[in-house]
Amino acid sequence: MVDRVKFKDTEVSRLGLGTMRLPVKTPLKREANPMIDYKKGQELVDLAYQNGVNYFDTAYIYHASKSEAFIGSALKKYPRDTYFLADKMPMWLVLRENDLERIFNKQLKRCDVDYFDFYLLHSLDKGSWEKAKKYGAIDFVEKKRKEGKVKYFGFSFHGTLDVLEEIVAAHNWDFAQIQMNYLDWKNYKSKEQYEILEKAGIPTIIMEPVRGGKLADVPQNVEELFKTAKPDKSVASWAMGYCASFDNVLTILSGMNANEQMLDNIETLSDFTPFNEQEMKICYNAAAMLNKNDIIPCTGCDYCADCPKGVKISTIFATYNKVKNGEATADEAAAEYATIDGKAGECINCGKCKTHCPQRINIPELMNGTVRDFFE
Repeated sequence: MVDRVKFKDTEVSRLGLGTMRLPVKTPLKREANPMIDYKKGQELVDLAYQNGVNYFDTAYIYHASKSEAFIGSALKKYPRDTYFLADKMPMWLVLRENDLERIFNKQLKRCDVDYFDFYLLHSLDKGSWEKAKKYGAIDFVEKKRKEGKVKYFGFSFHGTLDVLEEIVAAHNWDFAQIQMNYLDWKNYKSKEQYEILEKAGIPTIIMEPVRGGKLADVPQNVEELFKTAKPDKSVASWAMGYCASFDNVLTILSGMNANEQMLDNIETLSDFTPFNEQEMKICYNAAAMLNKNDIIPCTGCDYCADCPKGVKISTIFATYNKVKNGEATADEAAAEYATIDGKAGECINCGKCKTHCPQRINIPELMNGTVRDFFE
């Protein structure tokens, strides 16, 4: 059974199931967020629940707005007080104050629940934080808490450190969610973000511990580094174990889409012993090796998927990265790229994708430069 972590007057599983990358029926590489495979998804949820996972995370936009309905349906067979359901307010979609009520009620209906255990202001950065203040998002969620529709209130973050400091000081948050893994500890300033939350006494929920799968499918030299140290452990277990080694971590969200991934994570986070200094050093050495590969830091979250010209951004980046990671030859990647509908050359440099990217990637610049030059 997966470990539990004390939180207020309850316990939360050290492993949480994120529902941004669920099993799908039509896994076409050129199609963003295809239809969720309810049968395989239900098996995944059952496997998690039966092994002690009690934290399930969704959001308004995941899987083209289909994730909430799925997880609500999948959890219906279990007593409501035996699991925690987390959902998020997409502040970038809030254009007026009454949008908060409309979206929140729609989320309850989609999930078919009366309340959310954990509720977050989603993907806060400077712009979305200003909107949260303008439209009274904190007061709104606190009102929902008084109505019994929210238990714990927090936020997820994708901004700069000064904005994080301001957000932390603005409210008595129950928890916060940040992107953290051994690669982003320095690259994404996860170290500083974690330390800000730790100093403020705010429990940390980790997203992207395996960076959208990138830290499970690493180049051969990085895999050899891990396998030399622990031949019987998976590469992904290093990423999960790294995150679990920090004291202020409440739960680690993993976007698992296969039973094998679930079982591996459960094994890693059951009776877990925090990494020692040497094991942490191996992780940082792996990060240094990965940083030499010149990959595009896309996690495949598809927040950018609503491209007005239909450019398949995350698919194109993944194909490009296969060459940089040594997973494919240039010719193999070119053949894969040829099958994609919505190529880099169709980008009109509107910048819409850039404003939604949690990794702050300059997508138009890459599409109209590095990527287009490589493939076209």
